Amino acid sequence: MTTRQLLRDILMVVGLLRAEILDLRPGQAPILIALLLFYGTHFVCQAVAVLVRRTRSLPFVTRNIDASALRLSDAPPRILSRQTGRRLLRFSVPTTTGMMLTAITTDAYWGGIGLAVSLALSAGGTLYLGTWLLPKKRVAGEKQALAWLDNWLTEYQPTVGMYFSGGSSSAYQANMWLSTLAALDGNPIIVLRERFMVQKIEATDVPIVCIPKVANLMRLEHSTLKVLLHPANSGKTSQILRIPSIKHAFTNHGESDKLSSCNPYAKAYDEVWVAGPAARDRYQLADIGVEDKDVIEVGRPQLAPIQPYAGAPADRMTTVLYAPTWEGWDGNPGNTSVILAGENIVRELLADENVQLLYKPHPMTGSVDPRAGAANTRIQTMITEANTRRSGAQPGPEAAAELARRTEELNALTTSAFRKSADELERMRLQGTPQEGRAAAVDAAVTAWEAAYWNSFPEWEHRIITTARPGIFSCFNQADVLISDVSSVVSDYLSSEKPYAVANTSGMTEDDFRANFPTVRAATILTPEADGVAGLLGAVRDPGQDTLAAERAELKEHLLGPSDPPSSVRFNQAALDLAAKADERRVRMENRLPGIPGPRPRPDKNSTEGTAIASASM
Repeated sequence: MTTRQLLRDILMVVGLLRAEILDLRPGQAPILIALLLFYGTHFVCQAVAVLVRRTRSLPFVTRNIDASALRLSDAPPRILSRQTGRRLLRFSVPTTTGMMLTAITTDAYWGGIGLAVSLALSAGGTLYLGTWLLPKKRVAGEKQALAWLDNWLTEYQPTVGMYFSGGSSSAYQANMWLSTLAALDGNPIIVLRERFMVQKIEATDVPIVCIPKVANLMRLEHSTLKVLLHPANSGKTSQILRIPSIKHAFTNHGESDKLSSCNPYAKAYDEVWVAGPAARDRYQLADIGVEDKDVIEVGRPQLAPIQPYAGAPADRMTTVLYAPTWEGWDGNPGNTSVILAGENIVRELLADENVQLLYKPHPMTGSVDPRAGAANTRIQTMITEANTRRSGAQPGPEAAAELARRTEELNALTTSAFRKSADELERMRLQGTPQEGRAAAVDAAVTAWEAAYWNSFPEWEHRIITTARPGIFSCFNQADVLISDVSSVVSDYLSSEKPYAVANTSGMTEDDFRANFPTVRAATILTPEADGVAGLLGAVRDPGQDTLAAERAELKEHLLGPSDPPSSVRFNQAALDLAAKADERRVRMENRLPGIPGPRPRPDKNSTEGTAIASASM
């Protein structure tokens, strides 16, 4: 933008010189000088903006933590600090207008007025932006900020946390563990590595600390943190594993029979926490170096919202949830049914007048294989066209009004009211002190919104669900039957013990498919041609035809573990046991190496040490 605007101004000046409206006589030369000064102040402003951004970058980002001691302040207007090209374009408007009037009237006066206004705007903006470099608006330096972080860790005394690193589309992998983490005994914490991820984490009362640099991350070694849970593998995970005083448990973000659920990287963790016996067997069969003693069965505490099977649908349409997974990275044709079987399955379902279809594809569908994206688009077109051929009773206007009201309530709780100019330090200040009970309020608002959502459209209308809400568990509760692929969706859905089907696009025979993928043992197997859909619907509508009910109950316990004690209790006990192992190791190391540094003791605020630490953060 800067280059284009400079070219425009040069062309205008050259045009006025060629037209002999301007010349280089002393009376008109100040216009050219003013233009040079305007661009000079623009580049000075740009340099000041770089300095301001550097001074407003802390070595970490926090949320749900009072960081007012770091002298956090509001960000400068982004037109001055970050939008270099737009700033030049907007501040150049008076110059362009004045030059145009000069060309029309042949009077250089208008060009001079326009340039004077632009120069005043640019110079004034530079001076105003420079006030953020003054001590009154400067935040704490890096050394002071790190001292404050050490002090906060000492005061808060974290014991168990969740570590997460990933891309923007992977935040759901961490979000599914928020309520479980918050319910654990001790002082929980969330440790992130990417600055943008701080705002991707959903509503929670748990303190969040994002530490991008490895050198600063190592400060956790001298904290009281004992256990870190890992819902996903990432390249940066190896960096936190270097801290020996912390015990690490891999919880994964879902379990399936796919090879990705038995990644060899898992042996880098102290323990691998799985739902039930099936995953334990899976790790041993994979032979990737994970010892059986390190596999801990904890269930799936997130599945509590899934409602149990209430029986066959009576006097209403059969709701079918088709939730295929994505194509994955390895090019295996059996990963997703969308490419080979998706359209056939949807065509069979749409042909049944008593079926209501809920289509919820994986959000990453088509991100690797364009064929999956194209098939996904065609499926959505088929569903949209099918809806135009259906009609029936519609919900009253009060249903739409209720959904709008619930949406407004939910947005008020989940949409942060940040200014457009807000930077991460301003957001840190605004999100410093969590509102007590906010996470519970958000959960209640989501539940109310989902109820209003399902009531807002007629029973006969098919739905395409590509947004984060309603969530997959809410879709489970609406569905009478699930059609999916070999994925964690199947394992989670089994907690309801409802009928389900899995598409076999692997090229295996049905017997081999069942033998290789235990999660499909109690499923109806669909071929790429969608053979088996009619039988599946018959078994859903007539319990007498449902021959797999007993196997589903047995498989549920094999996959997810026993229901007593509850998964939340087993999960919490696993965290306490692993924390005890961390304590035991610390004691052993202190006895073996008396000089080894341990956790920082909580400072006595009345002592000299406590006063020194507190003053260092100011």
